[in-house]
Amino acid sequence: MARVVVIGATGHVGTYLVPRLVRAGHEVIALSRGEREPYQAAPEWRSVERVSVDRAAEDARGTFGRRIAALGADVVIDMVCFEPQSAQQLLDALRPQRPLLVHCGTIWVHGPAARVPITEDEPRTPFGEYGTGKAAIEALLHREAVAGGVPSVVLHPGHISGPGWPVITPAGNLDPDVWRRLAQGEPLALPDLGLGVLHHVHADDVAQAFERALARPAAIGASFHVVSEQAMTLRGLAAGVAGWFGREPVLDLVDWPEFERRVGAQHAQVTRDHVERSIAASIYRARGALGYAPRYSTLDALQDSLRWLVANGHADVGGQDF
Repeated sequence: MARVVVIGATGHVGTYLVPRLVRAGHEVIALSRGEREPYQAAPEWRSVERVSVDRAAEDARGTFGRRIAALGADVVIDMVCFEPQSAQQLLDALRPQRPLLVHCGTIWVHGPAARVPITEDEPRTPFGEYGTGKAAIEALLHREAVAGGVPSVVLHPGHISGPGWPVITPAGNLDPDVWRRLAQGEPLALPDLGLGVLHHVHADDVAQAFERALARPAAIGASFHVVSEQAMTLRGLAAGVAGWFGREPVLDLVDWPEFERRVGAQHAQVTRDHVERSIAASIYRARGALGYAPRYSTLDALQDSLRWLVANGHADVGGQDF
């Protein structure tokens, strides 16, 4: 079994990943800023070494990579790297030891697709700071692996869902009123005929893929999409959620100016960010090389999320069961 360092261990995926690694017999060192506990309690955390670290501050001092290298890991799982400079510092420090580096990317390394479902071999066409940064990190890691340096695997999750945090709604944003409207049969505004596409994934399924990547040498130097079985349109998601409450969705298909007027500029911009990409990602490669098998459909993942949101007062469905 391996000595595994998880950077960003108490986040969405780490909450599920760390207990998985412990159950598999790995020795786990969990790094986080120390500002919160995992989203889900689990007894496995009692056998994990916890380390508090401020990555941004240590990156600025040039000490973060050396701190990770000093832990002597066989595997480093990096959940929270967003800038190529940070990735380069980590690579430089790990190169003498060459542990396996497993990096969390995003399906937003893709822009609007020419072919769907989009595969990992499609040319990268990201836009926006987040997607372009992740694409640059992916390219950096692949160059390093091909050159015989630090071996790496890059996993690209979709819209990560699950209990403990807000998730992308059937309107493509984080507006909690979307859930109420669908539950109570009120009109829901959607832009672009509701045909924008979202590809969610449950955090535990992402954790599954990371766990499997540790034991698949053939995965080194490659990227993998980690999403649910099928992407869904906004209107398909709305119908699925309304169906939990025994309803058909009442959809108002509006143009973008009207959509922004109804939901506000902030929610409208988040929806536009998702609809402009409309990524439906293939998991064919992840199935074959990693043995990845998502447990949750998109709607299953959203239902798990909504139950937590309602139970914790973050969403209102009028007290209805679903």
